[in-house]
Amino acid sequence: MWPACTSSEVDPPAAPAGNAANLNFTLKDMHGAEVNLASFRGRPIILNFWATWCTPCKAEIPALVELVERYKREQLTVLGVSVDDAPEDLKKFAAEYKMNYPVLIGLGQDKLQETYDAVLMIPVTWFIRPDGTVHRKQQGPASKEWFEAQVKAMLERTERP
Repeated sequence: MWPACTSSEVDPPAAPAGNAANLNFTLKDMHGAEVNLASFRGRPIILNFWATWCTPCKAEIPALVELVERYKREQLTVLGVSVDDAPEDLKKFAAEYKMNYPVLIGLGQDKLQETYDAVLMIPVTWFIRPDGTVHRKQQGPASKEWFEAQVKAMLERTERP
């Protein structure tokens, strides 16, 4: 496991499981198209905050790419929010890492980063159920197996009556 990329030493706050996720944000993707987070309501979402210079962030990307493929039928949506990279850099990076999910521009989106605790530490990953509630928040890196376990738990929770 790798240390997280941080701007200061802090203990991560407890995950707000069960609370409604604030999806009232519109960002541009790396191609300039507007993406409204609320448009993904009704689908399980992984919202991953990262940067191209962050080694632990880069290590998580292959797992996220694999999850998109594996859970396509369940409409799992992965959204990668780059906290401080320019679109031209993201296009090259996304091609190199074969990112098969939307890469969004987080640069200048201070309110979004504050809302999702992605100011002091990355990677930060949120698992949001189709009903818009938070399943889990992870600050710092996680393994492919851990990510998959969270997706399975989120989908299982969603399917219960």
